[in-house]
Amino acid sequence: MQRPCPPAAILSQLPYAPPTYNQPVKTDRAQLRNQTLLFDADDTLWENNIYFERAIAAFISFLDHRVHTDEEVREHLNTCEHATIAKHGYGLKSFHRSLVDCFEQLSDEPPTPEKHARIVSFADSIAEHEMETLPRVAETLADLQQRHRLILVTKGNPEEQTDKLFRSGLAPHFSAVEVLPEKHEAAYRTLTARHACDTAHTWMIGNSPKSDINPALAAGLNAVFIPHDFTWVLEHETIDQPPANQRLIELATFADLLHHF
Repeated sequence: MQRPCPPAAILSQLPYAPPTYNQPVKTDRAQLRNQTLLFDADDTLWENNIYFERAIAAFISFLDHRVHTDEEVREHLNTCEHATIAKHGYGLKSFHRSLVDCFEQLSDEPPTPEKHARIVSFADSIAEHEMETLPRVAETLADLQQRHRLILVTKGNPEEQTDKLFRSGLAPHFSAVEVLPEKHEAAYRTLTARHACDTAHTWMIGNSPKSDINPALAAGLNAVFIPHDFTWVLEHETIDQPPANQRLIELATFADLLHHF
């Protein structure tokens, strides 16, 4: 049965290296009231990529290639995912396509119907997982909501992302939800203009250097980097040095936001 939309309106359908920025100065929480906090979703609010990693491991084991190593198969799958995303965007359907494309390109013949069904099952297993929010996310958002405007800013398939938000139980904490086809500088500039954000008092919070931190800094925003041990390899990137009039904070846990905001 189709789940109802969450109680937050969708306003738009729209090689990792260690950080090189300077250590941030201690934030005075009292000076950071009434900020606009933009939150990434996958691997910032809830677990996501670990399920893809398990599916990929199962796929590589099933392929059991006699010529290419597991690492070479994974690298080829990364290439397939780049190509699929460029044509079809993010989401489980795109992941399906990438797995099938990778299998066909590394095999001597197309998969039989039985093998095709088995490949698709690896991706389907991801959707079957219960939502697993990261530690202390719900209570931290509830606390932050009392002092700041919270907006969810994620990317991917709108139906999949809003379904995950609804199932997580976190939707009531956000005044708005943005599901973007991609997170880049132009997208952040459009988003902040639409929500009348004061860039000096707006922060993007997430785990991805490529999608959350660097483009937000490029768009004139502040940023909070919360690393995740299993951030998707296609999201890895060296973190840019923030401009002099902007701030970048790195935190060990999501709950550490309460020490700054």
